[in-house]
Amino acid sequence: MTDRPHLLYVAWGFPPCRGGGVYRALATANRFAALGWKVTVLTADRDTFFRFTGADLTLEERVDPSVEVVRVPFEWPILEADLRKWSKRRAQNPKLWSKWRTKQDQIPFPETGYGPWRSVIEKAAEQIHKANKVDLTVATANPHVAFTAAYHLHKKFQVPYVMDYRDAWLLDVFTGDRLHEPNSRAAKWEKKLVESAREVWFVNDPIKEWHEKLYPAQASRMHTVANGFDPDLVPDTADRGAVTDRPLVFGYVGTVSPKVPLADFVEGWKLAREQSEEMAGAKAKIHGYLGYYAQPRADMLATINSAAEAGVSYEGPVGKAEIAKAYDEFDAQLLMLGKGRYVTSGKVFEYLATGLPVVSVHDPENAASDVLRGHPLWFPVSEVTPEAIAAALIEAAHAARTADEGIRAKAREFGASYRRDLQLDPRIESLAASVKEVAA
Repeated sequence: MTDRPHLLYVAWGFPPCRGGGVYRALATANRFAALGWKVTVLTADRDTFFRFTGADLTLEERVDPSVEVVRVPFEWPILEADLRKWSKRRAQNPKLWSKWRTKQDQIPFPETGYGPWRSVIEKAAEQIHKANKVDLTVATANPHVAFTAAYHLHKKFQVPYVMDYRDAWLLDVFTGDRLHEPNSRAAKWEKKLVESAREVWFVNDPIKEWHEKLYPAQASRMHTVANGFDPDLVPDTADRGAVTDRPLVFGYVGTVSPKVPLADFVEGWKLAREQSEEMAGAKAKIHGYLGYYAQPRADMLATINSAAEAGVSYEGPVGKAEIAKAYDEFDAQLLMLGKGRYVTSGKVFEYLATGLPVVSVHDPENAASDVLRGHPLWFPVSEVTPEAIAAALIEAAHAARTADEGIRAKAREFGASYRRDLQLDPRIESLAASVKEVAA
């Protein structure tokens, strides 16, 4: 090992990818570099994100200059929209071809769409290791195929690895149900991966505890590494004071997934505007993507547009580097999430950094509630209904107009404890010590 230990970081979604997990990936790679590691990132080629997920070029500029990014091809045939690139077989019977393609995808690895990437990243990881010995691999999901590159280096060259989950593989974080049976290929793969991992990271305690019960022998290797906010990317955290002279602006930033109770929110918003003078003329600005792809989902857009006269508007995607401008308009923040005991969302930490009121438009049992509990300007719904949402909005509006300087200062102090480096550093330092011990 050289003076600087070498980290291979495997992540399908890395800048300029604009997916939710990209912020954790970017921060992790940058933090390892800041703490003295030589970092190589193995990820998909840039064209993948321009074609399929949407790209954020401002985020790509945030990658530490010392980080080497190795991009490899990724094919996603099932999402290919250019009919000129379709085979004759596919054009003649698209449904039959789709079924065939799904089965083919899962032959190398049990993950539709991503399975064939296994051979590509295993080969690339081995080339990286031979060129410059890798001391530790951290692979982040999803897709879970990313773990195979780490496992390959471990089995062939005894390189230790960390599995970093954003959500879970076998667990549906929204319903709490198991997604794959114990005898399935996915379950067998996860079992051997977990058994060989140096550490396994989860974003919250409920997900970690579920896996500890599933793999009790490996429980001591499991750690909660919560998401957090990135100090160089958060909006202004200075005290803005109470709003007394104009209509309020409520804001949402992030991907609106199909699980988000968007229709209930819109109805609740209309009720709040009708019931409270402090909500008179208030606006709700929704920034981000509607659905998982670059093109907004038509049904979501229609839901938002149905409340245009009530001040609800869709503002489109916002680059991470320009996100502060969006937050500068907000007087209160809307945390809209799908239902699930295991759902936290990375967005909650960014919201906490501002010190502004937070309206939780999600099931009270969500793991996000565990993070927000104790925040002096948190306004959760008692249940996800238009009436309960309206009540929370009205409370938040009152706080935005009346909260004194002391309460606002406590809100900022509460949020400061969730800086991302404070979540990552203990694990990185521990891993550095173990790597040095092995080298010695």
